[in-house]
Amino acid sequence: MAVHPVLAEVTRRVAERSAGARGAYLERIQDARTEGPVRGGMGCANLAHGFAACGVQDKLWLRGGVTPNIAIVSAYNDMLSAHQPLQDYPGLLKAAIRAAGGTAQFAGGVPAMCDGITQGRAGMELSLFSRDVVAMATAVALSHDMFDGALLLGVCDKIVPGLVIGALSFGHLPVILVPAGPMASGLPNDAKAKVRKRFAAGEAGRDELLAAEAASYHSPGTCTFYGTANSNQLLMEVMGLHLPGASFVPPGSKLRDALTEAAGRRVLRLTDLGDHYTPIGELLDERAFVNGVVALLATGGSTNHTLHLVAMAAAAGIELTWDDFDELSRVTPLLTRLYPNGSADVNHFHAAGGTAFLIGELIDAGLLHADARTVGGDTLADYRRVPEFAGGGAEWRAGVTESGDTDVLRPVAEPFDAQGGLHTVRGNLGRAVVKVSAVRPEHRTVEAPARVFDSQEDLQDAFAAGELDRDVVAVVRNQGPRANGMPELHRLTPPLSVLQDRGHRVALVTDGRMSGASGAVPAAIHVSPEAAAGGPLARVRDGDVVRLDADAGVLEVLVPAGEFAAREPAAGDAGRARGTGRELFQVFRHAVGPAERGAGVFK
Repeated sequence: MAVHPVLAEVTRRVAERSAGARGAYLERIQDARTEGPVRGGMGCANLAHGFAACGVQDKLWLRGGVTPNIAIVSAYNDMLSAHQPLQDYPGLLKAAIRAAGGTAQFAGGVPAMCDGITQGRAGMELSLFSRDVVAMATAVALSHDMFDGALLLGVCDKIVPGLVIGALSFGHLPVILVPAGPMASGLPNDAKAKVRKRFAAGEAGRDELLAAEAASYHSPGTCTFYGTANSNQLLMEVMGLHLPGASFVPPGSKLRDALTEAAGRRVLRLTDLGDHYTPIGELLDERAFVNGVVALLATGGSTNHTLHLVAMAAAAGIELTWDDFDELSRVTPLLTRLYPNGSADVNHFHAAGGTAFLIGELIDAGLLHADARTVGGDTLADYRRVPEFAGGGAEWRAGVTESGDTDVLRPVAEPFDAQGGLHTVRGNLGRAVVKVSAVRPEHRTVEAPARVFDSQEDLQDAFAAGELDRDVVAVVRNQGPRANGMPELHRLTPPLSVLQDRGHRVALVTDGRMSGASGAVPAAIHVSPEAAAGGPLARVRDGDVVRLDADAGVLEVLVPAGEFAAREPAAGDAGRARGTGRELFQVFRHAVGPAERGAGVFK
């Protein structure tokens, strides 16, 4: 199947603009490869330190220098439901690798914070920067020159992108991402959303809200709505870093354990000592990142990935831009309806045909590079297969060719929308991203007076006081990476939804984030340049008429250009950047780049 001409052209342009940086990156990882298993050249004291705690058999193999040794890097903690299942993975992996003739060592842990817990709290201001901390911690773990490959254990939000960015600094090594799977479906998403709205409107109490939330998030495994965590899983599979069909198999099942063990065996074959050398730095090429963007768009995934995909690509010497997202969105059909873009969750998606059906449909439509390399087969074309537990392990068979539930997952021939779930908007307020997959067409254009806030708490207070009960564009500024670490503002969704449900024209414009949990209110997010960097949001005043047209790609304030330019920018409140560890991240706020470049601290 020939690729779609727009897919081909976007990929060509990405490769062309990235040629210099990508070439230098590939040369660097090739130089690292020529050293071979570097522990063979270590001093005796260095190597002895490296295997001192190993068992007798592993010591013999590591002394010999011809047995592949695999690093295990994990984001395990038992506070995050998605990461609690990772506790048992190192033992499973070590046993499977040893039985296959290799060795493995737990190389290091990386931090894992939960945006669901820190939402609306001071800790959320550390969240985006935690991605780069995870990247650095991954690099520390891999820096000991003991390893021929790596298995990365992580699931949520900033953790997976951080693991990938860190691993790309060791791009000559093969790497497999090992997921944990979603928890069982709990309280239906529609019911949860209704309780949240009732609470925001003062019609439900804290006890009722807490009961609803606890019935939704109730057991080990990833939260089942289609936010950043599950977008991570889908993208890692489509980009070839998971084994086929591994993303949404539940924890605690025989198949989940079998897939974990299979990842351990597979990574041995991908090492320079195996028969299928596949370094992550070569695997994650222009095709892989374009495939990731298409998968995100086709499923209405998390807006956080307009940051993370850009940052991961940069770590591989590839320049991916929001223009690429926008152009691909115009030709990528929306094939799923998953909460918050619908009522179903990822378990329903998996049961309806899941990633194998989605990948097959997009390949047949020419919207994925089927020849992209993967860890689980020769190319992405092999990812039409699904795993099953048989013969005491994981075996793969052909996936379904028809969706099991067209209310959740559809073929390209009859999509939910002809275009993808993300649009880029621009104008005299800068550039921003809008997630339209959950926004009804009649709500995608809003022109109304602005009400300006410098914190989400101020907006919530104004809502509670009845000051927003009208057509309004809520401008929440000084929420960008330089100002305060770019926290998610998901707590604003319920009150703004209440206003929209009352019949008002409502929109949000912010240099902060909204995440994959953003809802039915149009939100222009990641506005770049941010207010704290001199961006035009700092010149918006209460009462200015702001126009947001997500379909036409417009974001502008209707103020004469001369008058607008002459205004003195409003100052932010730097005094809030203390407490809850925020003072430790001052260096990140000073070094961070703009949102449209991935909001990272690495240059």
